[in-house]
Amino acid sequence: MDIPDVALERYKIIEPFLQRTATLEGISKAKDIPLRTLYNWIKAFKQKGLHGIAPKRRNDKGRHRAASEEIVRLIQGLFLRTPPVPITTVHRLVQEICRKNGWRTPSYDVVHEVVSAIPSNLKTLAHEGPKAYKQAFGLLHRFEAERPNEIWQADHTPLDIFVLDDRQRSVKPWLTVIVDDYSRAVPGYLLSFLPPSSMRVALALRQAIWRKDEVEWTVCGIPEKFYSDRGSDFTSNHIDQVAIDLKFETVQTEPDDPQGKGKCERFFLTVHEMLLSSLPGYAPNGHAEVQAVLTLEQLEQRFRKWLVSDYHSRVHSEINATPKSRWEDFPFIPRMPDSPEQLDLLLLTVSKTRRVRRDGIRFSGLRYFDVGLSGYVGEDVTIRYDPRDLAFIHVYSENALICKAACFELSGTTVSLKEVQQARNHESKVQRQQLKALLAVADKHAPALTSPERVEQKLEAPPVPSIEYPKFKIKRFACDD
Repeated sequence: MDIPDVALERYKIIEPFLQRTATLEGISKAKDIPLRTLYNWIKAFKQKGLHGIAPKRRNDKGRHRAASEEIVRLIQGLFLRTPPVPITTVHRLVQEICRKNGWRTPSYDVVHEVVSAIPSNLKTLAHEGPKAYKQAFGLLHRFEAERPNEIWQADHTPLDIFVLDDRQRSVKPWLTVIVDDYSRAVPGYLLSFLPPSSMRVALALRQAIWRKDEVEWTVCGIPEKFYSDRGSDFTSNHIDQVAIDLKFETVQTEPDDPQGKGKCERFFLTVHEMLLSSLPGYAPNGHAEVQAVLTLEQLEQRFRKWLVSDYHSRVHSEINATPKSRWEDFPFIPRMPDSPEQLDLLLLTVSKTRRVRRDGIRFSGLRYFDVGLSGYVGEDVTIRYDPRDLAFIHVYSENALICKAACFELSGTTVSLKEVQQARNHESKVQRQQLKALLAVADKHAPALTSPERVEQKLEAPPVPSIEYPKFKIKRFACDD
């Protein structure tokens, strides 16, 4: 486990105390961690954030005290047996096994250290069973939120409709949606061909939190809890760090838990019944041979219009109100990020290192320039960019934003990285085809001539007379003439 992972684990341990939902004594007893250690973590986190609670690198890192990996796993396995046995019993058993196999015998202190390092949740699961584990460590949540932005739920689904991609192929797109548990309103979504990933979650969250261009689409702000399943796209360190920076809690449930996906699955069903079924290209399961008519951009326009004008204004059967009115009628002020740059960290997840040159920064065959780069010529900087829009890049030096550099070739337009790559590949393909055609013409008329120099040599060189050499018969045996 690397340092950022350890820091996140420690934060999750002290998080209930920071949110005033648990005492340090209770956490110490539940997690089997000394109170002094918890005090030190809290003090360091308040002073330096996640970096403060990251473990310090030991001088003897990588060296084992007195136990090999095999012996460590043996100690853990013996202790986790049911019924549980004291550590002294585990030590005696380990001593007998080590003597029998000729291994180095660990001391009692080493055995005790290995046992103490076993996570509390693993001990509970082994000794008390799944029910006790779920009750002690299972994440709890209220199924019904009491106010807007208290709980947001998120999920992905492939839509039952074929649309045309950039190559005019019929493809089913993915929809990532975020639903406000209280009002059933949708603060943000992402519709694209990309499969589920943390990038999709970040882009959907970015739209959900920030204010929208449509005046009637008022849902925005930072949630108190962000609820999802345990997929890797929702449990990435990037999403965890964003949650800590924006001060909202991430809550995951088991993949098969109906409470974890109920609101989103209900919305997906509404989308299929009220929107997709009336669009050309609709293809529910079992109907694969359907001709795609719409492009992804056209589907995006129809979905957004339906969401803002129809879904948010239609009475929801479970709340007996429209999602728009239920969200707006509650007296509260949405909590917003401190700055757009802070929120952009959700979106600008792709980072590269580049050197600042006198004419700007070169990236992906394009040139980016801003007067703010003048003091960094010859230095290495970090750039962050949105893969969907390469018109601008954000330039950082030592984690501080320097400027927002623009590509003058793309100014005023939105060009994605994929579009740039496709254009570059298309141009290369055209040039290869042209070269192939020209070479074919040359080979047709002069197949042996491969270069102008050789052509000149062949035209000017005098003919070489043929010389006939006498033929000699090779004698294979002594009796041959």
